[in-house]
Amino acid sequence: MPGPELWHFTAPTVESSVPQARRAVRDLLGSHGLAPGDPVVQDLLLIVSELVTNAVRHAALLTPEVRVEVAFQGAWVRVAVQDRHPYRPHALMSGATDFGRTGGRGLLLVKALTDEGGGRCDVLRTEDGGKVVWAELPRYR
Repeated sequence: MPGPELWHFTAPTVESSVPQARRAVRDLLGSHGLAPGDPVVQDLLLIVSELVTNAVRHAALLTPEVRVEVAFQGAWVRVAVQDRHPYRPHALMSGATDFGRTGGRGLLLVKALTDEGGGRCDVLRTEDGGKVVWAELPRYR
């Protein structure tokens, strides 16, 4: 089986990078035959928005740029966001959150979207001490 087709870009860890990342990923998915109204596209765009937003809000002090990656391999599409902050978010794995807080539910949404879509998500450490938060979904449902 051939390796994944990989696409990536970096963006500064500023708020304006969130819609830029979303548009870039939307255009890339479209160039691979996935229509904007397709549920997998909508889910992946929301996931990218949440992951880039988290990097901007929580990793900007240690991360001047985030790396956004999209990988196509067979029937799967993976989106990932890498930053240099060492904190590993626990909400993605445990589902635990404080419902009294006004924020902090983005990773729960990522987990719910991947679970409902038949996908998976995780957080991996990087060699520089940071992390990659990724989610993958079946290309077609």
